[in-house]
Amino acid sequence: MISEKFESYGIKFQPILKDKIWGGSKLKTILGKPASPNAGESWEISTVNGEISVIENGPYSGVKFDDLIAKFQSEILGKMVVEKFGGKFPLLFKYIDAAQNLSVQVHPGDEMAKKFHNSYGKTEMWYIIQADEKAEINVGWKNEITPEQYEEVLQNGTIAEHLNFIKVSEGDSFFIKAGKVHAIGAGVLLAEIQQTSDVTYRVYDWDRVDDKGNGRELHIDKARDAMNFKVLDDHSVKYKSKINESSKLVDCEYFTTNFIAVQGSMQKDYSSMDSFVVYMCVKGEVKISVDGADENLEYGQTILIPAAAKVVELKSESADILEVSISGN
Repeated sequence: MISEKFESYGIKFQPILKDKIWGGSKLKTILGKPASPNAGESWEISTVNGEISVIENGPYSGVKFDDLIAKFQSEILGKMVVEKFGGKFPLLFKYIDAAQNLSVQVHPGDEMAKKFHNSYGKTEMWYIIQADEKAEINVGWKNEITPEQYEEVLQNGTIAEHLNFIKVSEGDSFFIKAGKVHAIGAGVLLAEIQQTSDVTYRVYDWDRVDDKGNGRELHIDKARDAMNFKVLDDHSVKYKSKINESSKLVDCEYFTTNFIAVQGSMQKDYSSMDSFVVYMCVKGEVKISVDGADENLEYGQTILIPAAAKVVELKSESADILEVSISGN
């Protein structure tokens, strides 16, 4: 039973762990998740159909997140967010461990996703938490190709020669617009912030098969229709970290993400912001005080600050967090 009066505090959720053919052990060994040896994703906050997060702390422990939103839309999301997204939680937060390469893939934009899947599109961003030596990602094309050439390189098995690969290390950040071809490479552990969508079009899966000899489904035609074939250098995120200040990573119509290096004590005043805020702890741990209620946010954990909260205090010897909200733009 949910009380009639909203209680504001930092809300944490039970992680939704997903085994993947490309998954590994880092969600458990590095981030401390109760994960299997093949876990590829930890969905931290989700309202995707069939994958609704359950609150694990405080007065609303055990409550499904969408039920709480239905009861307290404005208090949790903010009135502006309610108006902009129709009362739906617009984002999905994940940690991803790629022990093997993920498929080369692309996501549709809002219009295509709505038409074929009754879903949001999928624009996303990555923050690299840890990367093995020589680990890479693919973001975009190395050279501009046509839709006809796209089909040719798939048929002759040379698509990898046309992809833009980037070596990555801890702290790198990337913005992946809907329509941009991409793949997370083996050895990469990252935080992902994306629109609330589970729509992915696989283009190429490295000729991988399961234990029965079957390859995963590909979506060649829909991927072609969703894909931007131009070479666009709009994915690498440049930022400067300043102690106890928010440094901008990504600011788009779907989300705004900042990086904060917390040392000692700092306050964030959200009284003029009409949005929820989510913190993802990507290094160290931090004590967070919301309206007098304290929570420890450990490495690899995620917490939601309701829109009703005005001032948040953060304390840490040393921690790095991602600060995510929705802008009114």
